[in-house]
Amino acid sequence: MPTYQYECQACGHAFEELQEMSEAKLTKCPKCRKSKLARLIGGGAGMIFKGAGFYANDYKKQTVASESKPAAKPAGPCGNACGCHPHAG
Repeated sequence: MPTYQYECQACGHAFEELQEMSEAKLTKCPKCRKSKLARLIGGGAGMIFKGAGFYANDYKKQTVASESKPAAKPAGPCGNACGCHPHAG
């Protein structure tokens, strides 16, 4: 259930009211009893995520240590120990 903010246009009394979305707006001020109550438009509450991080900790696939190592180049017929193959240094 959302919380709505109200303010009386007659006396300035402001308050919040927990109401279902299907309920009618309040019209009578609880303080001065005049029918000058207006429901204010608020920005609403944003979602707040607390913790170390939901995606990184809960849903991201764990990388295996072997995946982070560079792939070894296949050896040539001479074992890459000759002068006919470029050597990565």
